[in-house]
Amino acid sequence: MKQSILSASGLCKSFAHNGNQLHILSGLDLELYQGEFTVVMGVSGAGKSTLLYALGGMDRATAGQVLYKGENLVTMREKKLAALRCGDFGFIFQQMHLVSNLSLYENVLVAGYVNRTIPGETVRSRAKELMERMGIWSMGSHLPSQVSGGEQQRCAIARAVVHAPRLLFADEPTGALNRKHTTEVLDLLTEMNRQGQSILMVTHDTRAAVRADRLIYLADGGIVGELQMPSYTAQEEKSRVNQVNAWLTSLEW
Repeated sequence: MKQSILSASGLCKSFAHNGNQLHILSGLDLELYQGEFTVVMGVSGAGKSTLLYALGGMDRATAGQVLYKGENLVTMREKKLAALRCGDFGFIFQQMHLVSNLSLYENVLVAGYVNRTIPGETVRSRAKELMERMGIWSMGSHLPSQVSGGEQQRCAIARAVVHAPRLLFADEPTGALNRKHTTEVLDLLTEMNRQGQSILMVTHDTRAAVRADRLIYLADGGIVGELQMPSYTAQEEKSRVNQVNAWLTSLEW
């Protein structure tokens, strides 16, 4: 039986625009499960990133609930929410937001040190282990400007998980990468998921979407489609792409 890790109910998000209210999310319900790789898709402006930020506590919903460990992120105090973002949650973005004057290793270390519950020695050893696993330890002393986009994103992933988050949020993590670097990053996320990492990823790229166990399609402020798939294997990628494309076509993607 799947174990729920986070649940949203009646989730609404509105923005004021030219004197009017734009309703981006309207009464949305969603459950995320332990160890699952969930992908959110939809046309531009459908609210994919808005949903991710609301679920991850990066932005507050206008109404509704986001329950994590029995507490509602929508009404949670900012100090506690910040601790949650630095502890149980991890984030990867399309733009890596690495600190330009810190080395790759230092960028990863800083994220671990922010979580004050982890001893410094543990942070350093885990940062080294992650960077070795991601093939970037040898360039740990390099500045972000001295490495490729794929290497920067791998560093950003190491930074996001150095504190061992329960849930990893990824907003278009391959959107700024070429095909080779996209594959590298997706392979890494897939490997992490196989080792038990729960992931929620927003993407418009079917190459990324086929890595999911579960796909969700967002439109008109809510979930209008859902597709369950078996765990990803490279041998089945072509058939998975066809399956996802057929599903998207049925939803008028």
